[in-house]
Amino acid sequence: MTNCKTALILITILFGSFQYSFGQLRNLNGKKLTSIEIDKFIVHQMDSLQMPGLSVVLINKGKIAYHNAFGVANIDSKEIVNEQSIFEAASLSKPAFAYFVLKMVDKGVLNLDTPLYRYMPYPDIERDERYKSITARMVLSHQSGFPNWRNNQEQADSILHIRKGDLYLKFAPGTNFSYSGEGYFYLAKVIAHLNNRTLKNLDTLFQQEVAVPLKMQHAAYTGNSYIFLHKVTGHRNGKVSLSKMDSTFFNLTASFNSAASLHTDATSYAHFLIGLMNGKGLSKKSLDEMLKPQVNLEGTGKMDAESGIIAWGLGIAIRKTPWGLMYEHGGNNGNFQSMCIFSKVNKNGYLFFTNCDKGNAFDKVFMKFLSGGKL
Repeated sequence: MTNCKTALILITILFGSFQYSFGQLRNLNGKKLTSIEIDKFIVHQMDSLQMPGLSVVLINKGKIAYHNAFGVANIDSKEIVNEQSIFEAASLSKPAFAYFVLKMVDKGVLNLDTPLYRYMPYPDIERDERYKSITARMVLSHQSGFPNWRNNQEQADSILHIRKGDLYLKFAPGTNFSYSGEGYFYLAKVIAHLNNRTLKNLDTLFQQEVAVPLKMQHAAYTGNSYIFLHKVTGHRNGKVSLSKMDSTFFNLTASFNSAASLHTDATSYAHFLIGLMNGKGLSKKSLDEMLKPQVNLEGTGKMDAESGIIAWGLGIAIRKTPWGLMYEHGGNNGNFQSMCIFSKVNKNGYLFFTNCDKGNAFDKVFMKFLSGGKL
């Protein structure tokens, strides 16, 4: 990034954006931090990684302790990222949807262990009778057997004669782990059906059951005027990149995609995490189910060995760290990347949204910074 672009980020921090912190900031090890230290680190990393925009929140003791926005919403227009900026949450959609499902469980709308086909058969996979054993628990813990997305390059065994684009099962449901957005998509259809809705209007129920009670002021799976007005632009390889949310399957205006279509700002999502930390809105039983290991991944090679992920709960990964178990989820829509991580014990954590393909690289150094490690 040129010196001119670095200067633009600094100007954004000083004049065009906002920043706040409450009380004493601390890193994940409990060491004191200052907002100046955090800002300086982030600006340096944005410069190094050539990131256009970023919105970051630190949570200490169950409260938002720091929030700042950096950079630009669009590298061509130079519009500045600010408090109102909306990002694609990508797969951070999944934990919020899992919470939504557990609200339905608490209300008696569905049971975690009742096969979903009993609520609503799924024609897309009915040729394979094994799908009739898939439950909400399996979907939320990625044990459904579905591929991530049917249209990806990942394909079934050619012996099965599965046509490209057809939904299929990689293994018998409940017998293995394989990260799947398709499972979440099916479960969203079931939730809509049980509430006499469709994927076009399911978001209004999410607002009622999740967003409003948890003070997620701006968080939606389908489009509205505020989202469109404040959404930042995605970037890939240093250039403006149209979102795959514009494609038919991910059309923001038309369909609730529980796996990937949540659009929100950093403070709204932080309020969700804080609500989760405090168990707000869920029964103790449901909260315990969400945060307990549903499938053990330690030593299986199912996740990146460097990630430290040892298990998966309902809608969230469980990570072993030097300061205890933490819960996390990352998001990657290609031109938008995101990350959240928190401790239920001390109620500390962080989250960020970025409008480019450098979020994963940023998370590695940011985690190291917040754990007191040397770069």
